[in-house]
Amino acid sequence: MNPDTNRKILCVGVNYRPHIEEMGREVPDYPVVFVRFPGSLVGNGEPLIRPRVSEQYDFEGELAVVIGKRARHVAREDAFDYVAGYCCFMDGSVRDWQRHTGQFTAGKNFEQSGAIGSMVPVDEVPDPSALRLTTRVNGEVMQEGAVADLVFDIPALLEYCSTFTELRPGDVIATGTPGGVGAARKPPVWLREGDLVEVEISGLGVLANPILDESGGSRA
Repeated sequence: MNPDTNRKILCVGVNYRPHIEEMGREVPDYPVVFVRFPGSLVGNGEPLIRPRVSEQYDFEGELAVVIGKRARHVAREDAFDYVAGYCCFMDGSVRDWQRHTGQFTAGKNFEQSGAIGSMVPVDEVPDPSALRLTTRVNGEVMQEGAVADLVFDIPALLEYCSTFTELRPGDVIATGTPGGVGAARKPPVWLREGDLVEVEISGLGVLANPILDESGGSRA
């Protein structure tokens, strides 16, 4: 699934309890939603670019939901009627820029800092809550989690997001990341040129992307 300039990309932060705890945050009362720009994403196999202005480029493996039809004021019991499918998502985060203010926008939108995989149709995923997510860096498992552990599940996210904006076919909601991110490790683990990040979700395949430094190249 390649990035599309017409697609709306909504991301949900701090939506797994282990990640909330490791980042020292409180369980939110409402979904923490921020926006990614299409230019911040690449497809499977394309290089991710570590920005030259930061040494704190982090990995976040996620499940993403792709919208299949126009959705506004969706009730949670009808939410899956609006889903086209699911894909792997790598919400690359530039942590120091993310923490400049209370808003996540700057740290989540560097060019080519995140990735999105191919969509698997909803009919092939009868129960997304049964999916398991694993993130690996250079073959080492860094994150593991069950989609069932989301604080705000997929129906809750569609209900919430469709209330403040109309969701359209091809729009994406990235649902959040489990514990194990690089920023929370001691010492922290930051992505470097030459690393390979893999996000694998059971039944959805593997999203794999090499890391390049910004000075080392970019997408044509």
